[in-house]
Amino acid sequence: MRLKKAVFPAAGFGTRFLPATKAIPKEMLPLVDKPLIQYAVEEAKASGLEEMIIVTGMGKTAIEDHFDTSFELEILLKEKGKLDLLNMIENVSGLVHFAYTRQKKPLGLGHAISITKNLINDEAFAVFLGDDIIDSKTPAMKQMAGVFEKYGTSILAVQRVSKKDAHLYGIIKGEKVSPGVWRVSDLVEKPKENPPSNLAIIGRYILTPGIFNALEKTAPGRGGEIQLTDALKHLLETEDIYAFEFEGNRYDAGDKLGFLKANVSLALKRPDLRADFKRFLKDLDI
Repeated sequence: MRLKKAVFPAAGFGTRFLPATKAIPKEMLPLVDKPLIQYAVEEAKASGLEEMIIVTGMGKTAIEDHFDTSFELEILLKEKGKLDLLNMIENVSGLVHFAYTRQKKPLGLGHAISITKNLINDEAFAVFLGDDIIDSKTPAMKQMAGVFEKYGTSILAVQRVSKKDAHLYGIIKGEKVSPGVWRVSDLVEKPKENPPSNLAIIGRYILTPGIFNALEKTAPGRGGEIQLTDALKHLLETEDIYAFEFEGNRYDAGDKLGFLKANVSLALKRPDLRADFKRFLKDLDI
């Protein structure tokens, strides 16, 4: 199965960033000078994916507008001779092919993925959670695609976390089969105590189409939400699942502190910002 499609769940309310997200989708918050969701889309494109499926909800039209053509802006930039900015804008709208589907109620990540079934067409596909920004030499999803080519089944991105933070994540239990790769034997969503390992599932997945049957079997949990981790436990009954510890720095940009860390780290890597920004940081009386 060749990976061509990517799903981006983007229907949440972004309550951790209120009041900023009262009128602006969380996915459109700027990380340096690009919205969060664009980093995930660019990673998908750099990983060889061609079709982007964005799951939106109420108040998310700004996402569609961002990846659409903006004739008036392009004409204005051309008339003013700002060709570098024009090229940047044209690149955004011409990244790849986009499709949109709407999650009418906030019923969880599993539900958001389930409503893409008719767009996936019985193919393996990638899932990107835009909150997780991964800075790496080789795109994280491209690394995962290499593991998928070897095993041909669902792949979960994992990262080591401290025991005290395990309750914030889905945690895997598994057997190491090669460097950085585990065959998963169990998954626990946000364990309150005694996590089975320190390997936390983070926002990158490669899923086989079997996940849709698994989602249909998954009962809603707390808050009436369908959890993807619970569906993966059902999938594990019929298919192998592997976990992969990717190489790269991951920032939880869905958290205020993580968002600030990502801004600082990525700004310091920018040739046009690095020198002045470093001087500014050194001058701070901290």
